[in-house]
Amino acid sequence: MAKLEPLASGYYLWHYVPSIAASVIFLLLFLAATLFHSWKAWKTRARFCIPFCIGGLFEVIGYGARASCTNNTASIMKYSIQSVFVLLGPVLFAASVYMVLARLMRSVGAEKYSLIKITRVTKTFVTGDVVSFLVQGGGAGMMAIGSLASTAKGIVIAGLIIQIVVFGFFMVTSVVFEKRMRRCPTSISMSMNGGQGGNWKGHLYPLYAVSVLIMVRSVFRVVEYAMGQEGYLLSHEWPMYVFDSVLMLGVMVIWGRWHPGSIRQEAAGSQLLSMNSAQSKA
Repeated sequence: MAKLEPLASGYYLWHYVPSIAASVIFLLLFLAATLFHSWKAWKTRARFCIPFCIGGLFEVIGYGARASCTNNTASIMKYSIQSVFVLLGPVLFAASVYMVLARLMRSVGAEKYSLIKITRVTKTFVTGDVVSFLVQGGGAGMMAIGSLASTAKGIVIAGLIIQIVVFGFFMVTSVVFEKRMRRCPTSISMSMNGGQGGNWKGHLYPLYAVSVLIMVRSVFRVVEYAMGQEGYLLSHEWPMYVFDSVLMLGVMVIWGRWHPGSIRQEAAGSQLLSMNSAQSKA
């Protein structure tokens, strides 16, 4: 029977025995979603979705390691792997999300509606994401060391706050783009969807949805670590599944249902339509 075991120093890595059933269920769900996204990225040649697929792989590895911890709660290696990979998967999801906005703006000829220079949109947000990734990864790697646990949590919280700030600015940039487009739609956007416009909204709204889910998850993680090792969130298992696992699976489902890989084709189609119109007038 599985039971909690301390390290040689007497420090407990876990406050509960992790459920192997829950870990395996989410391992399989994330595996299925990751395989689907990998196929979709290959089919649409959407290279900007590669970080998203890697994020899904991180989730699979994380829950696989978590499942193996059920009967080995004193394994520092397994604890560290599940902690790092589950924590960092959403950061990679965010990297692909950031790359979509600039592509969406270009696909409808709305570069002028960007809150920051269009050539800097992806660079700005992805750079912030990389910094968040490195900070969170460094902190998560230290969490299994009892004497450094407090410092490690502080580092992870700092990384999560960076992610929240960057995501907040990203969402503001997205909302400003939408408002400007609604006020004065571009000619390319109006030529889409049989002259009705609106195709860009079909990509922007799912972008909002996944952004909110990742934001909620990040806020939860900040509160979780801020409450400390003895806090309710870290000493009970269900909050992690409800406010992290389910939300990130939701991100993969939404991203799969409204996949952004078609943005590139829409942009090419719009340019061709514009060229044909110009030739007709000539």
